[in-house]
This record gives sequence, structure tokens and C-alpha cells, in this order.
Amino acid sequence: MKITILGFFGGYPFNNQATSGYLIQTGDYNLLLDCGSGVLLKLEQVLNPLQLDAVILSHYHADHVADIGVLQHYWQLAPGSKKLEVLPIYGHTADKNSFNRLNWPGATVGEAYEPQHTLKLGPFDVEFMLTKHPVPAYAMRFTERATLANFVFTSDTDYIAALVPFANKTDLLITDTNFLVAPKGPKWHMTAYESGKLAKTASVQQLVLSHLPQYVQPNELKQAAQEEAGDDIVVKCATSNMVITL
Repeated sequence: MKITILGFFGGYPFNNQATSGYLIQTGDYNLLLDCGSGVLLKLEQVLNPLQLDAVILSHYHADHVADIGVLQHYWQLAPGSKKLEVLPIYGHTADKNSFNRLNWPGATVGEAYEPQHTLKLGPFDVEFMLTKHPVPAYAMRFTERATLANFVFTSDTDYIAALVPFANKTDLLITDTNFLVAPKGPKWHMTAYESGKLAKTASVQQLVLSHLPQYVQPNELKQAAQEEAGDDIVVKCATSNMVITL
């Protein structure tokens, strides 16, 4: 299994880098996880978008879905051979209006996942967990059936204890790390410290901090997470086109 990070900022694109988007590949299967602002351009650098097998969305905030519309236009208008006639886009139905917009006649079709059940998606089994966020958002655990290689993507969330068993002993943990220190007022994302704590408590092998703040140096985030995670866990900050092979 290969994961390529296409976008890693939270909220809005910055400094020519995109918001949330990850390309997951095994064999000839190509799955796009989230499709935030700027992700389509980043995807074009590593894969012809017409060769996608599916898209899956954690939730419908713009920094995770802003490029769905232009991906639909691309699928409708771009020349070239398509791997599939119609691209399936998987999302939850807790927000039916947003889910319905995944349908673009002749180009894309919305496919509902049921968070209480494991989704069999190509070569992957995908498990879901509701996170702590202002809108319904789901953490996901992807397991490649042939090898049992797996990783967990927290989606957007504050730290919650339920993430520990969900991420237990995963090969790779990609966390929402939107803060260096906790902000005043409502908190819907994790700090670097909390990402490190989750990695340590769940005994993961690798931690990648993503959904990053624009005005904090990555080395500060990494240092804070590493101090809490301990020296046995590899900690990195997400960068564009970073490739992780499991």
C-alpha cells in the first residue's frame, strides 16, 4: 500500500500547497481520500485523475471537499480514456444536501457508506468512527486485505479517548494537528501534543501530522509531538508529495 500526501493544510490552501487530500494505491487501484482546495492540481502531478477508481470523503467541510466540483468537471470534460465511465464518490448521508451534490450526471455518482459497518472498497476494508467536530466527520481505518497493512486517518477531531482503540497498533497514524497549543474557546482539532499522546497510547508505528496550521513552523509541531510520543515512534510533518509505503 502506498499513500501519497497531496494536501495537508487545514482551513485554506497556503503557499502553493493544498488542503486535505491523500492518494491511496495498491496494485492498479487508485483511491482518493478527501479532495480539498488545490488537491486536483496536486493529483494531476502524480496520476491522471481519469484513472481514479473511487473517492471517499470524511466530511463535507470545504477544506476537505472544495475540489470535488472541479473533479466532476474534469471527469466530464477532460479528454482521454477513463478507467470507469462514472466515478463513485463515497460519503456519509448525515448531511443529505452535501451528499446529493456528489452526483453529477454522466460523471460521478454518490455512494453512501454506513459508518456502523465495514466498507469493502476495492482491495481495502474501511472502518469508521464518528469524531468530535461541529459537523458529522468520520475517522477511517484502511486495511489492505491481501497484506493486512493498515493506517488510520483521524479526519477532523478534538482528542477523544475512543481514538485510542480505533488506532490501536496501526502501521501509520495520520492525525488532524491544527494547533501547537490549545486555543481559547471551542476546540475541534488536536494539538501536536495530543497527536503524540494518541500515537503513544495506541502503540502505533509511525505518526504523520497533517491538517497543519499555516503560521506554525513544522519543526515546532514535530518536536512537540515527538516529545510526547517518545523515541520509539517515527514522527513526521506532512509535506506535499510525501510518499509512505506500508
